[in-house]
Amino acid sequence: MARMTTPLRIVFMGTPEFAVPSLRALLEADPEKIGRVVGVVTQPDRPKGRGQQLTPSPVKVLAQQAGLPILQPLKMKDPAFLETLKSWVPDLIAVTAFGRILPPVILDLPPKGCVNVHGSLLPKYRGAAPIQWAIINGETETGITTMLMDPGMDTGPVLLQEPVPILPMETAGELAARLAPIGGRLLVKTISGLKDGTLTPNPQDHSRATLAPLLKKEDGMLRWDEEATALANRIRGLTPWPGAYTYHGDERWQIWRAEPANPGCAVAEPGVILEVTKETIRVAAGKGALLIYELQPASGKRLSVKQYLAGHPVKTGSRLGPGPCDPSPDAL
Repeated sequence: MARMTTPLRIVFMGTPEFAVPSLRALLEADPEKIGRVVGVVTQPDRPKGRGQQLTPSPVKVLAQQAGLPILQPLKMKDPAFLETLKSWVPDLIAVTAFGRILPPVILDLPPKGCVNVHGSLLPKYRGAAPIQWAIINGETETGITTMLMDPGMDTGPVLLQEPVPILPMETAGELAARLAPIGGRLLVKTISGLKDGTLTPNPQDHSRATLAPLLKKEDGMLRWDEEATALANRIRGLTPWPGAYTYHGDERWQIWRAEPANPGCAVAEPGVILEVTKETIRVAAGKGALLIYELQPASGKRLSVKQYLAGHPVKTGSRLGPGPCDPSPDAL
């Protein structure tokens, strides 16, 4: 790969908070080593909160603070957007959690290619939710991969990887917050290597690929006939979004924090509340039991079990289920 001595012209594409450390790392890096960011592409402002007020993405906020030109296309093949993007004359496009598929007309634009920061050790967990699915599936390790993008879904050749352990009680939100700065650091290192010709792309072993599809709200429904460990992993993987939920009678609970207990054996009919203490609610699973520490009723805020029990009685022997039901022991 030919050595490029002049600073690269870099366009950054990203949207959520996870992408902010990547853009910040590029802005703080030595321009002589990697180049400079000449523009940012992010998703359009979205309605947010109870007032549904149009809100800029976290990446747009940082780009505005840095005084960078910003594009927010509704469609990736919009002629006006493509014309402006081409006018920026990018040598390389860096992509972190942009949230849209790039068409070939963009992938083929920069001479040094499009580099993506992905939250898994590819080829494992290709797709939109790699961090969440790694936790849901009980993985103990994940990481960051940088790769050269091609028309496939996270199928391009790998540039750099860094493994990261998943902590026992860590949620997807907490893990993403740890991975994001690593992604920024690895992105700078990757671009530097591509610029000076010291980095060689390595094709992925497609036979080892696993998928991490976009999550839906329905993925959060807890099935109490699953093992307690699987339930705890699902709760962690779906926190903070879309959230894991169950029903106690007609009341929907989002479960924020829980852990398995006695995971090896069946203790009662799944979903039955075995014990209510000052700090926890213990619920029977397919195998073992789940200790709930924090929950949020549909009409309220996130509470510890102790706070919730202060105003909401929960009886031993009542049950939790996937939809509204009679929670009383007599209904079992």
